[in-house]
Amino acid sequence: MQTIEEILKIKKVNNTAIRTVVLRHLLSQEKAQSLKDIENVLVHTDRSSIFRTLKTFEKNKVIHSIEDGSGMLKYAVCAKGCNCDPKDLHYHFYCNNCNKTFCLFDIPVQNIELPDNFKIQQANMVVKGLCNNCNK
Repeated sequence: MQTIEEILKIKKVNNTAIRTVVLRHLLSQEKAQSLKDIENVLVHTDRSSIFRTLKTFEKNKVIHSIEDGSGMLKYAVCAKGCNCDPKDLHYHFYCNNCNKTFCLFDIPVQNIELPDNFKIQQANMVVKGLCNNCNK
């Protein structure tokens, strides 16, 4: 597994203390995190600094954002080899009970043929139901 420093270097993002803390947190999670989720854990970190870090990470394809229908944008670290390009699109699973969102990296979204001069920039593929813990 790559270190935080290696990930940031590969993605050409300057390493700062806040970026290290936010990325360490995101890497430790099995589910996508909202800004509020991250704020609740990183209580001594300024909200605007966390938000700017997330936007920098998203711009440089360290993370991707998910609109899961919960009303909060959530963020997850891109899988190894993922450049968050349309070819890297994958489904997400949103649990209706615990409100957690999981990346389903092993289930790619099929290629979508668009009309001429159309260019896909983002797609939101969310499956909703009960996660493993809530379905017990």
